[in-house]
Amino acid sequence: MKLANEVMASKPDNEIVTTRIIREKRDRVFKAWSDPSILSRWWGPNGFTNTINQFEFQKGGAWKFVMQGPDGKDYPNHCEFVEISDDQFISWNHLSNPNFQVAASFDDIDDGYTKVTFKMVFLNPQDCNKIKAFVIGKNEENLDRLENVLLSSEYY
Repeated sequence: MKLANEVMASKPDNEIVTTRIIREKRDRVFKAWSDPSILSRWWGPNGFTNTINQFEFQKGGAWKFVMQGPDGKDYPNHCEFVEISDDQFISWNHLSNPNFQVAASFDDIDDGYTKVTFKMVFLNPQDCNKIKAFVIGKNEENLDRLENVLLSSEYY
């Protein structure tokens, strides 16, 4: 089974969902996900850095990057964008192992607050369960790092 070229349907047994209310306007939060110079500063769990080699932010575009771990190892990643809706939604297929699809949505909540929903959808429950316990905390670290960049002068 192969990842879809459209946003995949998900069920609770094949998805990992992380939600965060961020004290920032939606357009700025979206920009932090869509501008590689900002994205590279926060993407990934604590201790990781990124080198983005290709970032074609359009449907069918490639996103290729290397995450450098605190263990000194390089972790190459290859993704392909599936859908992008200005300031509201981004979806991409993670084509490196493990394979999954990400759907990230950005919703206005209240005066300058944005709800971010970060969903990882796997082809089957077995693939999801292999990394679920580990990834839940790492996704929280990822969103912590996003908030820190948004609240700092690094964003500008």
